[in-house]
Amino acid sequence: MAQRNDTSGAIAGVTVPLFSLRSAQGWGVGEILDLPAFARWMAESAGLKLVQILPLGEISGTETSPYAALSAFGIDWLYLSMAALEDLPEHALREALGGDMGLSLLRKVQQSKTVDYPAIRLVKRRALQWAWQQFSREHLGHETDRAQSFDAFCMDERSWLEDYALFRAIKDAREGEPWWKWEAPLRDREPKALDAARNELQIHTGFYKYCQWIAHTQWAQTRESLHDSGLEVMGDLPFMVGRDSADVWSHQREFRLDKNVGVPGDQFDPEGQDWGLPPYKWDAMRANDFAWLRRRARYAGSLYDRFRVDHLVGFYRTYMRPLQSRDARGRLVEGTFDPVDARSQQAHGERVVAAMKTSALERGATLIAEDLGTVPEWVRPSLAKLDVPGYKVLIWEKDSRGEFKNPSEFAKRTVSALGTHDTDSCVTWWETRDPAERAAFARLALVRDRAESLTAKFDGAVHRALLDVILSAGSELCLLLVQDVLSLRDRINVPGTVGPHNWTWRLPAPPEDLRATATVAGSTARVREAVRRSHRGD
Repeated sequence: MAQRNDTSGAIAGVTVPLFSLRSAQGWGVGEILDLPAFARWMAESAGLKLVQILPLGEISGTETSPYAALSAFGIDWLYLSMAALEDLPEHALREALGGDMGLSLLRKVQQSKTVDYPAIRLVKRRALQWAWQQFSREHLGHETDRAQSFDAFCMDERSWLEDYALFRAIKDAREGEPWWKWEAPLRDREPKALDAARNELQIHTGFYKYCQWIAHTQWAQTRESLHDSGLEVMGDLPFMVGRDSADVWSHQREFRLDKNVGVPGDQFDPEGQDWGLPPYKWDAMRANDFAWLRRRARYAGSLYDRFRVDHLVGFYRTYMRPLQSRDARGRLVEGTFDPVDARSQQAHGERVVAAMKTSALERGATLIAEDLGTVPEWVRPSLAKLDVPGYKVLIWEKDSRGEFKNPSEFAKRTVSALGTHDTDSCVTWWETRDPAERAAFARLALVRDRAESLTAKFDGAVHRALLDVILSAGSELCLLLVQDVLSLRDRINVPGTVGPHNWTWRLPAPPEDLRATATVAGSTARVREAVRRSHRGD
């Protein structure tokens, strides 16, 4: 067997969307206080010391994707742990939910195999509004400890909280109408109009501030619990925010409203993609030294120990198309990059990434670059110069002959993985490979001597081989999808598709039930042994 790379000081973690977690007390979706129990299960059963989650921002409108948010700041109240909500005692639940029909809907979403976003939002919003009224009566204006805590939170987070709460309250009052259709004084943020809206909607803005206070309080409890157990949490920072977001409304001069962000065509997608998101107005952001991006990175650093920056190449060069992005034949029109030339792109990107990295470090957090896909050859050396880790996903790491690269040669300042939330699980990937690709994997030095045991059907031997290869990576962090830890075929998202198969997957049972399942216990034991063999976490 080949000599392993020295992975001293390196660790292994698990990627799981927060919405996918289950608990006995949950309301049909993973909740903030579910995270410590899941993380401890992964640590004890599989030797994994970090949990990576997807973005936490409030999902926009009828969307289900965590990458389509109403704000770059804040935590979606969908994730609040309702059973721990002090202002919602159990005896008042029936009243808070509007009677038996509300209780029945709650039971339905709790038992659902997938996340039913509209139903969960209905029951949680109803209960949270009841709790907000209860909190207002008993604490606001009475100088209680909880009232003081709420006021302190609102003061500490006012740089984003005031605009977010007002934006959400105005949208509610206008039945979700996008901000550019609001009356001109509010749309253009005239001070008198904003003051009038704050006075008129004070109760409603208070509700959104209350939800964020509860969410951040629960998140602080979760991080403390994880740290007490020697565990880390890693987050995900989307490249952009939605056009109809609190951030674009409140910082209109820093976003281009005449263009859409996307990507150009490549060998996998000749036409490219149009994401319908507003690009950054880079000249305006450079003028204030990227103040908004710095605040965003600093905020992310207050939530996570590490966080991934999605579509990192977009911070070097943003690909833009006109708002009317399709021609008469329905094809995407050609776009342009901002900045235009490679030299300017590199200089610009390094300024942006350095600013975000520095701001994250102010809160003790590590910034990680999602540098996958079509990336100019100079981007990864640029990230190395900035000492920013990038990604190495095994299924895409091949040389010009189609041979898999040796993971033990991956640079230390990288994150290695078998796949991401946008790919198949390792079970499906293995079983759907062309025989030649499986043979190429079996030629890797670490598994060459057991090639004959690697059949086309995924089994324990295949699982061990995949784990040994990826955990042998020179990378300081190795991430396994939760599906790969549990040997499941389920998928989180299929890029380029829309439907209930995306972003709705839930674990089949809570950790306390899964750990007692023989197949799950066998799979996590294989992970634990592979982690031990790799010396990650020693």
